[in-house]
Parts: sequence; structure tokens; C-alpha cells
Amino acid sequence: MNQIQLSDLDVISIAKRAENEYVGVSSGKLDQSCEVYCRKDHLLYLDTADDSYERISASGAMKPYKIAIFFSGVERTLAGSGYNLRVDECKSAAYDLMAFSGMEYGKYADAVLRQVPSEVFEQYKDRLPENFRKRAEHFYGESARVEAGVKAWREGDIETFGQLISQSGHSSIHLYESGSDELRTMYEIMNRTKGIYGGRFSGAGFKGCCMALIDPDYEEEIVQQVTKEYLSAFPKLEGKYSAYICESADGVVMK
Repeated sequence: MNQIQLSDLDVISIAKRAENEYVGVSSGKLDQSCEVYCRKDHLLYLDTADDSYERISASGAMKPYKIAIFFSGVERTLAGSGYNLRVDECKSAAYDLMAFSGMEYGKYADAVLRQVPSEVFEQYKDRLPENFRKRAEHFYGESARVEAGVKAWREGDIETFGQLISQSGHSSIHLYESGSDELRTMYEIMNRTKGIYGGRFSGAGFKGCCMALIDPDYEEEIVQQVTKEYLSAFPKLEGKYSAYICESADGVVMK
């Protein structure tokens, strides 16, 4: 309409603003960036600080994989969850660490852990309130897993990549303390199911879905096993729970 042209970054920024200001969720732009920048059979390596990104193609040495999506049967509503509180806890940890270390800092609303070197966290972490320390430890651990994951992907090591995804899920549960009973149970089921390289709940895990990278040779067995164990734990969700096997795809385009 009106010959308006939007860049990819425009689309991402508008979607983020709608989520922040209209929906009321203090999200970043990870999801929106994935939806716009992703390409089939590529890993999106994204830096949200400067909006730089790289698409890394799957190595020819990589074993076959597909993506499993398990919908818990419980709808996700982040605006009414602990999601925004976790964001505030991370900001508080960053602000405290900058103050303890003598770093320059500005407004609280602008504080992010990305501004604080991991060495500063290691030096002053014991002075943080326990919850703030846990949230920061999750952040620095996730940052390290991203770098390790990129390395594994480049080398075609899907097993290590999957293990890092599962480690991320463990950290989300025990350090970020997110998720719901349903998704935490799903996470445990996935981690003992043969043929799953690795899995975790989607995003912060306040209800919604779990995802996993799987070996296609075990596709049917995985769906059967996860479905059986999950509905055994939550029989009232039969008819609401669902499972899907899919592959990566190109992102959205403006036409």
C-alpha cells in the first residue's frame, strides 16, 4: 500500500515494538529475526547488539536430522507469565555488577548483561542476590553454548549440537527457573528417548511447545514414545497435545 518498502530490519523492529508496547511482553528480537532471516538448512548466527548475522549452511558431513515439535496442549501467554520478571532480574544483575565493579552505567532500563564481561560476573557474582546470580549464570552459560554450537554446526557435529540444546534446557530449568510442569516433564521425556539428538522447550518455556533435533530413522518411535509418556503424565491433555515432524524453511518475505 502507498508503495511503502520495508527492509528486513524494519519488519523485525515493527514486530518487536508491537510485542513490547501492545502485547506487553519485554521481549527482544530473537524470534522475529529468526522468522525473517532464516533459510532452509542453515543455522542463523545472530548478534542482536548490532543486528549483524551470518547464515551457516549445514556441513556435508552432518548426519541427517529433522525437527520435532511437541505442543504441550497448554497455550502460552507470556504477558501473564514470569517472563517479564526474568527480564527485570537480568537487568538488576547487570546493574549491580556494573556498580560493584566500578563500570560506568546509565539508566536501569538500558542495562543488559551483554554490557558486563564474564570476568566481572565471576569476580562479583557472590555479592548478587541468589536469583540475580542464577539468571546471570544462565546468560553467560547460554552465550558460551552459542559459540560452541556454531563450532559444532560448522564441523557437522550434530550430536554435540544436540547436547548443547539439551544443556540449554537444563540451564533454563535450574538457573533461569522458567518453564511449566508440562514442559519440564516433556524435556525429561525427550532426554531419555532414543533418536533425539537434543531438545528443550521453546523460548522461556512458560507453556507452549518443546522442540528437538532428531534422527529421521527414529521418527515414528520418537513420536510414539514421547506421546505415550507425556499423556501418561498428563492424561487430561489428550486431544489437546500434538506432535509434528518438520524441516527448516526459508523465512517470511514481503510481497
